[in-house]
Amino acid sequence: MNLPPGMRLCTALLALALLAGAPLPAAEREALRRTPVVAAVERVASAVVNISAESIVRQVDPFFGRFFASPARRSQSLGSGLIVDASGIVVTNAHVIEGASRIVVTTLDGRELEADVLGSDRDADLAVLKVAARDLPAVPLGPSGDLLMGETVIAIGNPLGLSHTVTTGVLSARGRSVPTEGGETRFTDFLQTDASINPGNSGGPLVNLAGEVIGVNTAIVRGAEGIGFAIPADRAARVVEDLLRFGALQPLWTGLRLVTVDPELARREGLPAPRGALVERVWEDSPAERAGLRAGDLIVGVAGKGVAAREDLTTALYSVPAGSPVALEVRRGAAVLRLSMAAMRPPLGMGLRLLERTAGLTVDFERGALVVARVARGSLAAEKGLRPGDLVRAANGQRLADAEALGREVLRGLDRGGLLLVVQRGPYAYHLGLPL
Repeated sequence: MNLPPGMRLCTALLALALLAGAPLPAAEREALRRTPVVAAVERVASAVVNISAESIVRQVDPFFGRFFASPARRSQSLGSGLIVDASGIVVTNAHVIEGASRIVVTTLDGRELEADVLGSDRDADLAVLKVAARDLPAVPLGPSGDLLMGETVIAIGNPLGLSHTVTTGVLSARGRSVPTEGGETRFTDFLQTDASINPGNSGGPLVNLAGEVIGVNTAIVRGAEGIGFAIPADRAARVVEDLLRFGALQPLWTGLRLVTVDPELARREGLPAPRGALVERVWEDSPAERAGLRAGDLIVGVAGKGVAAREDLTTALYSVPAGSPVALEVRRGAAVLRLSMAAMRPPLGMGLRLLERTAGLTVDFERGALVVARVARGSLAAEKGLRPGDLVRAANGQRLADAEALGREVLRGLDRGGLLLVVQRGPYAYHLGLPL
């Protein structure tokens, strides 16, 4: 048939459109399924969940500062999570579910399951949830110790509420320090990626091309394009183990008091290296003493990596099971020592004993409150103005349910160099910092 040129063009375009809309042959579709990114996503995606956390918010009256003066409203935050066990164990970020009165987990197949919090740790920004379901698709946390910068990574989550979004990029860096909102650094091993991570991705998995979960997406740098962070899976697995067993990340006991060394401090004190963690004190009969460490030692390496700050040692210890030996490189004067130290779970009451010995402060638990029982004369607690009868309401931003909770925060405070208390005297409460 002889068609006009314009009609022939329309017919050709229609044929191309029909061809584009035609389904791929089965063999070609199977070949696509075997491509690395598609294969990795198909292995993990069914275990990724949407998390909706609902809380009741009351606005403070601007004149009287009271909550009851304004009506309550419901607030909802969205995040992501990963089913790590078929029995209904879900890992997400602590900030996703913080303050929630109701948590709903939505699976890929559309099931909405109410979740209970088994444990949460704000410092580690990890939480473990439990949903009442069995035989769920699950993917465990994988290894993260041998990652290569530049390798392809995949972020799966619910950014901006868009369910099961997949973004790809590369592993931009390892060992990043990400400060908290208060500007403090807790850990120094975050993974950095340029895979798009937006609000709602938090708690979702970062995956490599082998389909292994290498990290838990946790933060973005606001106002910066192409910079996202994830908690490495090795550390996440260690934290999740504690959350499942104890409901909280258990502090570790080394018996060390450390100070971060920078070039200025090293020059002023005549230290043998410009950076590291200086040992200020070693407690007797502690893991550090048994390892052979002494006051004045400079720790410059841990687990084969350099130490630029005391947080580097904390990170290494919290990335392995409690009691596992960690290799240390130590400068003692001109000598270079290779030592091995295994941080332990602290004995019951250790934190409270340290508080008494370092600050001269003794507390008792009476009628549902922590009460200052004794303040040693001339002690740090006395210098800070503490008195018997004062109430200790919180430590390091955590409310205290009992004396052991305070003891745990004391041990955490040793890693940070201090303890921040909320103390009440009569109707007034104030913040008090105690160096440890």
